[in-house]
Amino acid sequence: MIRPPQCRTVAALTLSAAALVGIVLHEGYTDRAVIPVKGDVPTIGFGTTSGVKIGDTITPPKALARALTDVQQFEGALKQCVTVPLAQHEYDALVSFSYNVGSRAFCQSTLVRKLNTEDYAGACAELLRWRFFQGKDCALPVNARLCGGLATRRQAEYRQCLGESTP
Repeated sequence: MIRPPQCRTVAALTLSAAALVGIVLHEGYTDRAVIPVKGDVPTIGFGTTSGVKIGDTITPPKALARALTDVQQFEGALKQCVTVPLAQHEYDALVSFSYNVGSRAFCQSTLVRKLNTEDYAGACAELLRWRFFQGKDCALPVNARLCGGLATRRQAEYRQCLGESTP
């Protein structure tokens, strides 16, 4: 497949401002450390987990700064495991996905294997497979209260990956 000229090596890309806004909107904000789901680690701000302990608090500006720092770490991991050129919209969608599932899960995924063989459409379609939470399919209406936001996020990342929408 011949890639359009707007594709760049991942080393030359950085998350767009619109994609950062999309990530923080998907993550939601909490001003104090919480355990979002049983068995998870403490989370604060816009999904930050590194160095967080119960009792910690944060302001919105500091939470946004932490989210940006976190994003940069996820970008670094993505740049280590993705070996093909990407368009900005693909890169933004994949950083959002990685931010949500973690660098290790992202880099070890079928999505990255497909991407690195230049199966761009197949890689984007893999995003839709990551819609389960605690064994429940978040795309099903019966699970909407539990995890409907996850299915909504994956649909948004999928459309963005294909270039059909912005964050």
